[in-house]
Amino acid sequence: MPKHPRIALIAGEISGDILGAGLIQALKQTFPNARFEGIGGEGMQAAGLHSYYPMEWLSVMGLFEVLGSYRRLKRCHTRLQQLWTDKPPDIFIGIDAPDFNLPMAEALKPKGIKTVHYVSPSVWAWRSYRIKKIARACDYMLTLFPFEAQYYQQHQIPVCFVGHPLAEKIPFEVDTQAAREALDLDTDKTYVALLPGSRRNEVERLLPEFLKTAVWLQQQRPDLSFILPSANDSMAKRIDSALKAYPNLKLQHIHGRSREVMAAADVVLLASGTATLEALLLKKPMVVAYKLAGLTYQIAKHLVNVPYVSLPNLLSGRALVPEHIQTQVSAPLLGQALLDWLEQPEASAALQAEYLHIHQQLAQNADKQAAKVVEALLLDKSLLNP
Repeated sequence: MPKHPRIALIAGEISGDILGAGLIQALKQTFPNARFEGIGGEGMQAAGLHSYYPMEWLSVMGLFEVLGSYRRLKRCHTRLQQLWTDKPPDIFIGIDAPDFNLPMAEALKPKGIKTVHYVSPSVWAWRSYRIKKIARACDYMLTLFPFEAQYYQQHQIPVCFVGHPLAEKIPFEVDTQAAREALDLDTDKTYVALLPGSRRNEVERLLPEFLKTAVWLQQQRPDLSFILPSANDSMAKRIDSALKAYPNLKLQHIHGRSREVMAAADVVLLASGTATLEALLLKKPMVVAYKLAGLTYQIAKHLVNVPYVSLPNLLSGRALVPEHIQTQVSAPLLGQALLDWLEQPEASAALQAEYLHIHQQLAQNADKQAAKVVEALLLDKSLLNP
């Protein structure tokens, strides 16, 4: 083991850059003179990574965007693979971005380079055939959630559940009143937060139904108020346009600050995704909505092999929070589910106790845990699955 290890890392988007930056900083505690190289964003570069290419090159979503960037991505992949084949690093760590990182790991591992993948692909949910590729490509998998680690253990793939960084950033007890004061909201009102997602197609499908749900709720409970954050300028314009049809709706549109909006709310209606994990960590009763284009849904329902779509339910292994999918995304159904939380304080209290248990389980100091695995591989120490 060299005193100054070369550690190759690739992250493809902001969430991966945050994980990568924390991992680099943790590894520096053991290897202060290590060289970090690959692809990363501002956080990883500030932590000491030499980035050969802009991370934005990898941050493409959608079929046509990927096809339009294919040649550039292929060239980037080929050059890095050649560089690390000619001058092998001591370890390669792919952070998320599995379509880019797993082929890289699969090419480098036969050269004797140790490989780690950080953040499991959703192989446990769909396209399970990818498990064979992961087994070929990775010496070790690092997962953010415990149920993912159990899946890999079942397939005899070395794995470590490291926890989720969000669980360490959000305190176990959340101050709702302070969040309201920070947003200049009335501290005595009952608030319903609406979060229809951040992607354009997602917002187009869910925002109209969410606003209809708010109208339905206001008819049942005139005392309710609504808060709706916009993820970006484009979404803000779409929300402002949609709100023109509802001049009497008691709704405050807030630019950004979605986590504070959830913290300030009594109950949350939101799109399935990472925001459901944030709502869980903030201990908020929630109703989850999930809606795809009709044909996409018909195809997807035959490919997905998990019983739930939301992280709270996946983490608890049961229907902890209501999920409304496709035709169930309607104002009366969503509205009644939200009212049930507001009018059943005992159920909300039991839910929040379960949330706290999950929060404590996820708060494992992910940076440190991930660094321990990388350090053990670099030092040729044995690792046992937890």
